[in-house]
Amino acid sequence: MSVAPWPDHLLTIEEWDELPEDTYRRAELVDGVLVVTPTPTPAHQDAVFELKAQLKGSYAKSGLALVHEVDVVLAESFPPLVRQPDLVAVPFEVRRARPRRFAAADVLLAVEIVSPGSKRTDRIAKVVDYAEAGIPHYWIVDIDDPISLEAFTLVGDAYEKVAEFTAPELAQLADPAPVTIDLAELAI
Repeated sequence: MSVAPWPDHLLTIEEWDELPEDTYRRAELVDGVLVVTPTPTPAHQDAVFELKAQLKGSYAKSGLALVHEVDVVLAESFPPLVRQPDLVAVPFEVRRARPRRFAAADVLLAVEIVSPGSKRTDRIAKVVDYAEAGIPHYWIVDIDDPISLEAFTLVGDAYEKVAEFTAPELAQLADPAPVTIDLAELAI
């Protein structure tokens, strides 16, 4: 087994594209720096899939597709910024085009499920990154007891918290499509 050498410089989007696929770790490109983290825990993955299942019907009626763990280019200019939200909502026509990754302009909602090692990144860095890229809605879901969901909407160039829910409360949100989420079900 051979291991690809670790980059010793800031990567371009083209160099990012040339990296081999890695199913054991998740990677993001943060200001040209390759950032690698372990794959999500089973509880994290279960929460992503359950949330996707709960959103799917309502979002489909609104013309939105849900995609999990996909690259989203927040800044293509050098040094590039590519994040991998746990779940995104994009218009069906964008998803049907089968892009390799999405541009931030295509994403209407980015969702992060908080992991023990991602709390700071999800609550500080990604809030700024997604807002600067112009993604209209951002949700942070924390599956630690009690399960919670914080919903943010872009106002100007920053996010404003528009709702916060804690299980067993049902999360009722109107944007980017009307939906009711049973938060307790995210911890099955």
